[in-house]
Amino acid sequence: MKLFESLTKYQPQALGVLRIMTALQFLEHGTQKLFNFPVGDHAGALSGLSLTSGILEFAGGVLLALGLFTRPVAFLLAGEMAIAYFMAHMPRDFFPVNNGGDSAISFCFIFLYLVFAGAGAFALDNRRSA
Repeated sequence: MKLFESLTKYQPQALGVLRIMTALQFLEHGTQKLFNFPVGDHAGALSGLSLTSGILEFAGGVLLALGLFTRPVAFLLAGEMAIAYFMAHMPRDFFPVNNGGDSAISFCFIFLYLVFAGAGAFALDNRRSA
């Protein structure tokens, strides 16, 4: 259809918006673990694994939102989310809807897509390569 074909020219912008919005949601997981903002169940001292994931989520979320080092950061975060799913969610139940792992799976595959697709529009990576 002509309508959908005409949308192709906006693909870099759509990819950029997907990257930014996903990064901001991911960043929120990091701020909740590290700073208890927004207030949640992660208050108190963090173990080594929780602290590491909080740092990755915070720093990785910032870098992806800016579109800086997008491909290597997305690769690292896709791995983190795969590990998080298999360590924290899958042991609870086989089905993601029952084990709370929906977002971990979605983050993992969006980040994996960014490894291959790049940052899209609105990224500092575009300035570095110019």
